[in-house]
Amino acid sequence: MVKPVLLDEQLCFSIYRAQKAYNHFYGKVLKPYGLTYPQFIAMLALWEHGKMSVKELGHHLELDSGTLTPLLKRLEADGWVSRNRASDDERRVDVTLTEKAESQKEEIYERVGACTNYLDLSSDKYHELRQEMNEVEHHLNAIQMDNARFS
Repeated sequence: MVKPVLLDEQLCFSIYRAQKAYNHFYGKVLKPYGLTYPQFIAMLALWEHGKMSVKELGHHLELDSGTLTPLLKRLEADGWVSRNRASDDERRVDVTLTEKAESQKEEIYERVGACTNYLDLSSDKYHELRQEMNEVEHHLNAIQMDNARFS
C-alpha cells in the first residue's frame, strides 16, 4: 500500500497557500489604485508590450476571453485602458493603456517593488524560486499533454 502524503507535505498545497498569500499581499499593495492582482498583471503585459488584441493579451496572461473580457471592461470603466475594434478587422478588439495608466506606471512599479522587498529574499533566491516554479509548471504542462497517463 502506498503511504499517503499528508496535506502539509503536499507541494501543490504549499503552492496553493503561497498563491493565496500573494493575492492577499498584492490586494493590499494595489488597493490605493483600485486594482486587483489579475488587473495588475494585465497592465504589466500592456506596459511591456504596448497595444495588444484581447486574444494576444489572453495568450500572454494564459486567460480565456470569458475571464479576460470582464476584467478589461472593469479596467476600462476605471479609466486604465481603452478597448477599440481594429479598423482593419472588426473581429479584433485592441487594448491600449490610457494616459492615467501611463502616468501612474512608475509609481505603481515603485510601490510594488518596495513591497516585494519585504519578502526578504535575495535577488538570487528570488530568481531561483521563480525558475523552480517555472520548472514545476513546465513538467505539469508536459504531463497534461500526455493524457494517456490519466485515462
